[in-house]
Amino acid sequence: MATPKTVRWGMMATGGIVRTFAKDILIDPATRKVSDLRHVITAVASSSSVSSAEKFISEVVSPTQSPQCTPYGSYEELVKDPNVDIVYIGTPHSHHYQNAMLALEHNKPVLCEKALAVNSRQAKKLYQTAKEKNLFFMEAVWTRYFPLSKTVRKHIMDNDIGEVVRVTSDLSIGAIPEDSFDVGHRMVNLDLAGGCLLDLGIYSLTWVFQTLYHTLSPSLREQGRPRVVGTAVTFEPRTHADESTLILLEFPKSTPSGKTKAHAVATTAMRVSDDPARGHGKPETEVPAVRIQGEKGEIQVWGPIYRPVRYRLVPKDKNQQIIDRNFEFEAGAHGMMYEADAAARAWLAGKLESESIPWAESILIMEVMDDARRQAGLQYPDEIETTEYPIKLKARAS
Repeated sequence: MATPKTVRWGMMATGGIVRTFAKDILIDPATRKVSDLRHVITAVASSSSVSSAEKFISEVVSPTQSPQCTPYGSYEELVKDPNVDIVYIGTPHSHHYQNAMLALEHNKPVLCEKALAVNSRQAKKLYQTAKEKNLFFMEAVWTRYFPLSKTVRKHIMDNDIGEVVRVTSDLSIGAIPEDSFDVGHRMVNLDLAGGCLLDLGIYSLTWVFQTLYHTLSPSLREQGRPRVVGTAVTFEPRTHADESTLILLEFPKSTPSGKTKAHAVATTAMRVSDDPARGHGKPETEVPAVRIQGEKGEIQVWGPIYRPVRYRLVPKDKNQQIIDRNFEFEAGAHGMMYEADAAARAWLAGKLESESIPWAESILIMEVMDDARRQAGLQYPDEIETTEYPIKLKARAS
């Protein structure tokens, strides 16, 4: 058996999502039947203090990993470290553009959390820079890499539910914003691109695109982009961030054969829940948060849709069996190791982008969010919308 190749990661930020990612990639890859690579963390950086990075290493890295990990008190030091192969960016999405450009300018490959940027102009500039520098760059849409997601996409491409003509997708968290978030919280703070759309709605759109668009052949994808038919937004009363957003989309080609049009409704909200029965201990009362409807049946996915563990395929033909499957994450992982494996393999193979979230599709989703914001009149401060680099943002990233 060949010796696994080691990929050395640098963590940009020390917040909750970075902790989860780091813990997942340090789990023994053999638990998920991965033998071709292993992940190590060689550097961690905090924008606030080196002590924060040191604490992160002592609590997250050192208990599991024997190779040395260097703490830094600035992102600039991190991207200059020759022992870092690829940088994982887990800062607020308001800071992604500046942070990712910093890494690219220092010739570091990047795995950057979603939403990739604040707008499509920033996304295009990031990918253009990565291409010019011949560097791997990937948006970290972890949900796309789950075995469940891959299985659902395969059902569609295998024509198991026929031509898919409609998808509904919802991620709503049931949290009253005035009670749950102070005005500086990333969920409602416009300086951090707060609101439902970029934080939660990206998952609703992920399910729409990975089922209605990514399952098309490349030639059919090129025959027309989806259109934002309409957008409805409710603004949070204190900060004017979006607390509820609905997007109606029309796709020129249905999947998998492109025989007709297709439509999708992507929704996200704070005040209501996508499934208030979840957690009551009565699974028979729970409802799916995603419905993928085809001519021969439909696929239902239970939420929360950023980390789903159950789907059901219901055929129209009463003589066919209903498929109802549950998935587990190996070794108690949260699920972020799959995207890390995909990024590492693509980088090791000399690729610039991931097949599961190619640059063109990532940009297209950002353009859809741009269109939705434009229709609704949702704007963020100029300093986080700009493609100018470098600039110092006034709201501190974690």
